[in-house]
Parts: sequence; C-alpha cells; structure tokens
Amino acid sequence: MKKNIFITFSAAVLGAGLFSLLHIPVAFLLGALTAVMIGSRLSRIPFYWPAGLRDAGIIIVGYSIGLSFTKEAVLLILQKLPFIFLITVCLILFSALSALLIAKLMDIDYPTVLIGSIPGGLSQMILLAEEVKGIDITVVTFMQVARLIMIIFIIPVLVFGPWMNMEVSSEFTAAVPLWRDLFPDIFLFALVSFAGIILSKRLKLPTAYLLGPIMGTAALVISGINGPQLPPSVLDLSQLLIGAHIGMMMKPEKLANKVKTISLAALSGLLLIVCSVLLSFLVIHVFHLSPATGLLSLAPGGMDQMAIIAHETGADLAIVTGYQLFRLFFIFFVVPPFLKWLFLKFKRFGSSSE
Repeated sequence: MKKNIFITFSAAVLGAGLFSLLHIPVAFLLGALTAVMIGSRLSRIPFYWPAGLRDAGIIIVGYSIGLSFTKEAVLLILQKLPFIFLITVCLILFSALSALLIAKLMDIDYPTVLIGSIPGGLSQMILLAEEVKGIDITVVTFMQVARLIMIIFIIPVLVFGPWMNMEVSSEFTAAVPLWRDLFPDIFLFALVSFAGIILSKRLKLPTAYLLGPIMGTAALVISGINGPQLPPSVLDLSQLLIGAHIGMMMKPEKLANKVKTISLAALSGLLLIVCSVLLSFLVIHVFHLSPATGLLSLAPGGMDQMAIIAHETGADLAIVTGYQLFRLFFIFFVVPPFLKWLFLKFKRFGSSSE
C-alpha cells in the first residue's frame, strides 16, 4: 500500500515539476492532476491516494481562505447577498435548461443529465443520484468530474490570459511568508480549525474539511486575532495533494458508451463555463470587481480549486469564497429536495402520458 502511495506521489511531483518548468498556471494542481490521471492508466502497479491526503490539502486551503475573512470582507459579502442569490439561481436554471437541450439532442435520460450538470457539490450530487431510482450513477460521476477537470484547466487560461490584463500587484509578491513566522500562532489556529471540522461533521455540513478551517480561522480573524500567512511551499503542497486526488477520480474505462458520454460531459461543461463567463461580466460591471475576482466567483468548479487560483492571481479571496460558499450551501440544502420533487412530477407526467 505504501509503495502504491509513493508511486502516485512521485508521479504527482514529476507532473508538478514539469508544469512549473513550462510556466503553466497553478502548476502543482494541474501538473499533479495530469500526471496521476495518465500514470494511473499506464502503470502496471495500481495507483493509490488515500482520502486523508486529500483532506490534508483541503484543510490547508480552508485555513488560507479563513484568513481572508476580515470584518470588512464579511460586511461586503452580506451587502451583496441578494445579488449572489440571484446569480446562483440563474446559474442553476441555465444548468437545468442546458441539460434539457442536451438530453433531447443525445437521447439520454433527463434526470441523469440534470444531476450531472448541476455546478458544484460533487459528493452531494452523487449521493442524490444514488437515492433517485433510474439514475445512471457512472454517467453522473463522470459528468461532474469531467466538468471539474475542464474548469481547472480552462479557468486559469482565462484568468491568466492577456485579455484579463492580469498584473500581480507588488503588495501580493513583496512579502514572502517564512516557516519560522508560523510559530507559535499556528498552533491556536490549527486547534480551532480541527474543532471546526468536528463541529461541521456533527452538523452534517458539506465538505467539513474545508468549511471547518474556514469557520474556525475566520472566527479568530474577525475577533481580532491575526493568523500567520502560509509559506508558498505549503500552498504548493496543498495543490499537489488535491490535484492527485482529482486525477485518481477520472475513470473513463468504466463508461458503457465512452464517445457519447464524453461528448455529453464536454458539451455540458462548456455551456456552463460560457454561462459563468457571461454572468461574471455582469458582476464585474455592477460591483467594479477585478476580472479575476468576478470570473473565479462564478466559475462552476470546486471552492478549494477556485480559492487556489484566486490566491495565485491575487484576486479577492473573500469575495470569491463568498460566492462559492453560498452556491455550495444552496446546492446542498435547497437543490436536492427540489430535484426529488421535480423528478417525482417528471415520472408522474411520463406515466400519465403513456
């Protein structure tokens, strides 16, 4: 088992190193993802990546996000809450409409396409697919993971592209945090972060390993206790740990109809990305946000991955997380019961028409 983990880790490090040499954005995330995804299919020795390593990476990202939640940032997010709600609903409605179009074009069951198209909440959508009869769980999983990988590759290209006029500010690059600066304050924040994880699990909140550190760290920061910034090497490690996990998730060999399902996932992902980009222009114009902040706030990817890219670009991490966090909770608490009700009506309509 240790040998399998070491081989997977070695592939992730090689991929991250290669992408760094090629100056590809978010190199440790994308490099590890790509190398593990390819290597796990070529190697005779099975790759293995325990969930604990992924969770460790997510905890690091959660702490980094929590540091950005100052009193001013929280008040700013609360002021924008009605608009965030409107944008979230628009994005989900577009997902539902595009899923209907794709289902008709490709002659695939609409509920399966719809659950596969809902942005974010990967684990929640898979759990929902298991609860609803007649849903193809393999297709749902592939669509969700494929979209996530597409976003992880496409969004950095958009954010770092010349059309964004991205310039990393001197404030963002001047002070490089050192390992010795972590101590002793990091112990208090680590304790509170793990307490947040335990609380999140007991409350059955989504992504406890991300929300726990965010809530714990943010509570200390808002109360006036400033936490130490993480050295770049720690943030790079978190990217690698998460990237290797995502690379292991992609398993197209399990698909019954590979060409059809891959085409379905690609079309669904592209439509959602286009919608997110168009909505981000509206957010940028209304609230005078930077292009990177607006785009990452609405990108239909995982909150941890978008936070990593936001950190790399110097985007407003609190605003990005505020949008992503609201969508995560909305999808977790509101969307599943609504979809169950919708599918029940859908089945009744289908049986009555027969």
